Amino acid sequence: MSTATRTAPPPSEPHRPARHDRIRVQGARVNNLKDVSVEIAKHQLTVFTGVSGSGKSSLVFGTIAAESQRLINETYSTFVQGFMPTLARPEVDVLEGLTTAIIVDQERIGADPRSTVGTATDANAMLRILFSRLGQPHIGSPQAFSFNVASISGAGAVNIERGGTTVKERRSFSITGGMCPRCEGRGSVTDIDLTALYDDSKSLNEGALTIPGYSMDGWFGRIFSGCGFFDPDKPIRKFTKRELHDLLHKAPTKIKVEGINLTYEGLIPKIQKSMLSKDVDSMQPHIRAFVERAVTFTTCPDCDGTRLSAAARSSKIAGVSIADACAMQISDLATWVGDLHEPSVAPLLTTLHRTLDSFVEIGLGYLSLNRPAGTLSGGEAQRVKMIRHLGSALTDVTYVFDEPTIGLHPHDIQRMNNLLLHLRDKGNTVLVVEHKPETIAIADHVIDLGPGAGTAGGTICYTGTVEGLRTSGTVTGRHFDDRAQLKPTVRTRTRTLPIRGATANNLQNVDVDVPLGVLCVVTGVAGSGKSSLIHGSVPASAGVIAVDQSGIRGSRRSNPATYTGLLDPIRKAFAKANGVKPALFSANSEGACPTCNGAGVIYTDLAMMAGVATPCEQCEGKRFQPAVLEHHFGGRDISQVLAMSVTEATEFFGAGEARTPAAHTILQRLADVGLGYLTLGQPLPTLSGGERQRLKLATRMGDKGGIYILDEPTTGLHLADVEQLLALLDRLVEAGKSVIVIEHHQAVMAHADWIIDLGPGAGHDGGRIVFEGTPADLVAGRSTLTGEHLAAYVGAN
Repeated sequence: MSTATRTAPPPSEPHRPARHDRIRVQGARVNNLKDVSVEIAKHQLTVFTGVSGSGKSSLVFGTIAAESQRLINETYSTFVQGFMPTLARPEVDVLEGLTTAIIVDQERIGADPRSTVGTATDANAMLRILFSRLGQPHIGSPQAFSFNVASISGAGAVNIERGGTTVKERRSFSITGGMCPRCEGRGSVTDIDLTALYDDSKSLNEGALTIPGYSMDGWFGRIFSGCGFFDPDKPIRKFTKRELHDLLHKAPTKIKVEGINLTYEGLIPKIQKSMLSKDVDSMQPHIRAFVERAVTFTTCPDCDGTRLSAAARSSKIAGVSIADACAMQISDLATWVGDLHEPSVAPLLTTLHRTLDSFVEIGLGYLSLNRPAGTLSGGEAQRVKMIRHLGSALTDVTYVFDEPTIGLHPHDIQRMNNLLLHLRDKGNTVLVVEHKPETIAIADHVIDLGPGAGTAGGTICYTGTVEGLRTSGTVTGRHFDDRAQLKPTVRTRTRTLPIRGATANNLQNVDVDVPLGVLCVVTGVAGSGKSSLIHGSVPASAGVIAVDQSGIRGSRRSNPATYTGLLDPIRKAFAKANGVKPALFSANSEGACPTCNGAGVIYTDLAMMAGVATPCEQCEGKRFQPAVLEHHFGGRDISQVLAMSVTEATEFFGAGEARTPAAHTILQRLADVGLGYLTLGQPLPTLSGGERQRLKLATRMGDKGGIYILDEPTTGLHLADVEQLLALLDRLVEAGKSVIVIEHHQAVMAHADWIIDLGPGAGHDGGRIVFEGTPADLVAGRSTLTGEHLAAYVGAN
């Protein structure tokens, strides 16, 4: 009997990533991407680099993350999908190897005045449950501690069908909420200046109302003329008390005007509902200007700004009310929660303590839970969103971050890097869009897009290691090791702006003289009090032009031409050259194509499926009526002008028969901030974060004022663009302006004439001036965290 001979197994080959170990993108054409094909290794930290507008976000967010979200949404029933945002499939040929994507972007958490850090992170929800269980005296369920729930009660008779007969019974109900009844949970009350609402020397028909949108030509005119509560031809100053009350305060009342059922409501309650219930920063500029002129916001005297009712504030745990807890610095609140030992709520305390510790771990321990969410910077908002993911047990998911180091001091960037590496080491894929070399340096893999921005970008210029990037010859590679040097000489101040006894937020009675006529940089770790000192203490009467980090808003109908006011002189030039009205050259007014209403596309709603946008056949996507396009100026029609880049348009309107000085001035400002590649008609939602920031800066450069305050102008800027920004700041100073920059970027610090450093820490550990002087003195002394990092940056011995 023979015995089978066993052969030794062949030696195992080294493991190569299989197809499912990579995310494979082929033929991506979202926004400016030009048939991009790339493979991204999973379970690694991949950083996407390139100049602002090169296509990084289009590839990462608009293609990979968007398709992942769309596929996840499709796993739900059509009923559930009907309540979810509809997402179209990105323009891409092949997308393979996708995993669940968790997106942590820079979008603001929400500008609703009722939204706070606590409500946005569920920390408030846990605190409410804690106080409803342990608070003394006991006042009710968790909603009794919610400033978004009003206390209401009612009683009455109800009809109940029982045994074939209708029985009438008396029922009553009561809901105990935590909302302060005076301010309705907003923490502030409003006082309206009536002189800003109307000119009492005129009648309504003579145009007495000065509220934006309240014209006698439209529906408001019909309602005011036909309501019968007052004479629209009588000057308002001659109104009786009853007539004035009806104009200003009358409750909603059903009326019939010209056979149409309408509702009349007084001006003040109508303004409170339509304008004052919204965040001021989210309003259109002309409405915001009206609100700031007509309305004074003061802290609610009943709740002292806590938003909570007296009952909610009376219930305490260990002598601390929920209002006190929400006002604490989160690092202190975490300590307080950690000292509570109550077995009946042990799981709740554990989860709450872990959440609060996550704030501290991510560098946001200086915040308080009652901080309005709309006041967070883009970087702070992004880090708040990260909190719910830090302790997650999920693995094998794709985390997508959009410049997570925004708003971080160099001292804090290492902490953020450790968090990104921690997420990767748990078995996840981490994709990061980033400009900071400190974060690019920790990447396992780098994908560089470019070579330029807009139509000059959208291609893959390099993929590989960080070391390979340095020698790749791409724009990012060439500038990767750029370091600004300290200036041999600095400018001398012309005068100073004294700030005395500043106590806003965490400032500790700060006295400082801010030099004018120079480039002054205000530095310090996140939460040290920089913005509180400058935005909160520099008087507006000083001729200040402030460019902060608030996002610019606009629909697909908005574009750089409309946002900057550039379209106004262009329309007037077209109208004058052709002898017609300027409104004809607006796609949002009389010149709009009637088929697509000036949108350029026809949207078809497909319920729970993604809607379809097809180019309008009538105007071929040009947005204007054919008759309008017959009018020319300088040999171009209005659609051709909107298709120009800023650089082309600067040349077009700068000389020759199309010379238009007003338009040329605005275009020159856009070019100065590095936006020469943008097309005038590009929809605002398609702009990157860095492009929006620079667009806002270009717009404000035309304002009258001698002091510019710029809040982190390097946000979203590539290393190559920082040089251009520094040149722009120099030009402003040389033109006689004073420039105050709140900034973390070491290149801006090194280029400063004067530095004011706050600290030494964040929150109540900050709020003090720890250094004033030249960058050279800061580097030589190394007495602060900023000094240490700036010295390392410039290579000082």
